[in-house]
Amino acid sequence: MINQQQNYRFQKTVVVVGLSLFAIKLTAWYLTNSVSILTDALEGIVNVISAFIGLYSLYLSSLPKDKNHPYGHGKVEFLSAALEGVMISFAGIWIIFEAINHIINPQQIKELDWGIILVALAALVNFIVGYIAVKKGKKNNSIALIASGKHLISDTLTTVGIIIGLGIMLFTKLMWIDSIVALIFGVIIIVTGFQIIRKSISGIMDEADEDLLKQLVDWINENRSENWIDLHNLRIIKYGSILHIDCHVTLPWYFTVREAHHEIDLIEKMVQQKFGKSVELFIHSDDCQPKSCKVCTKLNCEHRLNPFEKKLEWTIENIRKDEKHGLK
Repeated sequence: MINQQQNYRFQKTVVVVGLSLFAIKLTAWYLTNSVSILTDALEGIVNVISAFIGLYSLYLSSLPKDKNHPYGHGKVEFLSAALEGVMISFAGIWIIFEAINHIINPQQIKELDWGIILVALAALVNFIVGYIAVKKGKKNNSIALIASGKHLISDTLTTVGIIIGLGIMLFTKLMWIDSIVALIFGVIIIVTGFQIIRKSISGIMDEADEDLLKQLVDWINENRSENWIDLHNLRIIKYGSILHIDCHVTLPWYFTVREAHHEIDLIEKMVQQKFGKSVELFIHSDDCQPKSCKVCTKLNCEHRLNPFEKKLEWTIENIRKDEKHGLK
């Protein structure tokens, strides 16, 4: 819950920045009449709308669980990011349309020096806020905040390209460069939008996050206890910044309920040490079988029936299978 509130507060900063930079870009376009700056300003409209959408989605995801939403409201972040990706893509299409229109109907460009200064200032602020948003979003597992940050960074790349184009125009007086630069970065913006949409859909469909799974498996292997004979049927579902993890762990059959609960608590603390407190674990304990002895590393086990053969290394492939390993 703390992470969601942090995300929501930072998104307010994104909204304020979006409004301020939109005003700066409009001023730059008014002074220069440049189609490149106009397209950058048009994307600024998308930035502002997307920032408000992200703010609302983070507000919803920060709400506590209730009887109608037992897993919380975090899924709304995927919908928000998807909508933002669609808007980014349409902004790219709009930019391309305007660039082609200005190639067909060229217009006079003026006061490029002031235009360069203003859009350079906007680019610097955009990049700083976007970088912080992505970093904070990854830390708190917020796809909405990551989407907002990537949007600002993509806007920065567009603005940098525009600055380069304006600089070339300033010295060469080749006005057609203005529209070419807008065309190139219009395509880049569309690609960025589709990437955000793709990631959002994968979250809505609960697609397995291979990178996250690998981090989790590596961490468990590094910190495993000899009492954890086997780990399987592991699944991770994202609800905004909340990670919901299900798995089965095989423990010695003679453990009491209290001892088994202690081992499960150790697994939970170990996972939260790596991924933070915004992790829910639901762990089912299985009892070991005689065949488990060949992969059990527990020393001095008085109930061992078969000799130890090899240590079982958990991998992404075997840890998510719904079967106990080494028991064929």
